[in-house]
Amino acid sequence: MASNLDTLVTVFGGSGFLGRNVVRALCRRDYRVRVAVRRPELAGYLQPSGRVGQVHVVQANLRYAASVEAALRDSHVVINLVGVLAESGAQTFDAVQAKGAETVAKAAAAAGASLIHVSAIGADAESPSRYAKAKAAGEAAVLAAVPSATIFRPSVMFGPEDQFTNRFAALARMSPVLPLIGAETKMQPVYVGDVATAIADAVDGKAKAGATYELGGPEVLTMREIIEAILAIANRKPALIPLSFGLARFQSNFLQFAPGAFKLTPDQVTLLERDNIVSEAAKAAGLTLEGLGITADSLEAIAPQYLWRFRAAGQFQRMSV
Repeated sequence: MASNLDTLVTVFGGSGFLGRNVVRALCRRDYRVRVAVRRPELAGYLQPSGRVGQVHVVQANLRYAASVEAALRDSHVVINLVGVLAESGAQTFDAVQAKGAETVAKAAAAAGASLIHVSAIGADAESPSRYAKAKAAGEAAVLAAVPSATIFRPSVMFGPEDQFTNRFAALARMSPVLPLIGAETKMQPVYVGDVATAIADAVDGKAKAGATYELGGPEVLTMREIIEAILAIANRKPALIPLSFGLARFQSNFLQFAPGAFKLTPDQVTLLERDNIVSEAAKAAGLTLEGLGITADSLEAIAPQYLWRFRAAGQFQRMSV
């Protein structure tokens, strides 16, 4: 019987938040993993994810087709996780999430490798958000090149080192006031470990070829409810000040140049105007975590394991009730 060690899986974007979880999930299943990133010298921390020699890091940039083709040579499965939340220099939404996705898909097709592509809930060619438009363009390009590709659309992901829950907890630690944008916008936060499990299941052959899965957590929450849950876990009590989308968009014209947790772009404000939840169509078709047999973990169950560090007394401080 063939071993998974006979299967080479190349992961583009394997050094990112989702990527490192995917690499660990694949290593636990004994796959050989090649991680393709722009800066391989900064991805050495991935080596302990598997046994000696199981993880190999190589250089690749989705804007350069030759580097992509070289990175996935001899691969059996290709996973594309590359995406950007905000544009910077040549790393634009279109270059990375549309044209970059097309480059990976065409190279995978030429190599005869199966393809798993990670997009996002909200991908829509008609969306006013450039991020969402680029995600939709990437999906279309992927299916045009590899009709059997499996696409995953996660909702907003949370987990250690995320840029979501950690961001708001950090802001609450620094300021007595926290602006609230899109207070009633609905989201379905999904644990990054569950998304990684779904992707590993697809490598195992458990997902439907050519299907688009929508991945959300067990709860649909408003933005206000999510922020309140984060603050309760971190035991921080800043005043929540609701901002209209108009005012938030005006402020984002300046905050898009801010560093770290204070950064807010006009496109991110646009994204917050629409709900980010699993569709009824995906549920009916079984194209969800539940459809893959995965029981999703809730924000309440996972976030306390890492957000305790934002409490004034760390893990020894009792959470607010």
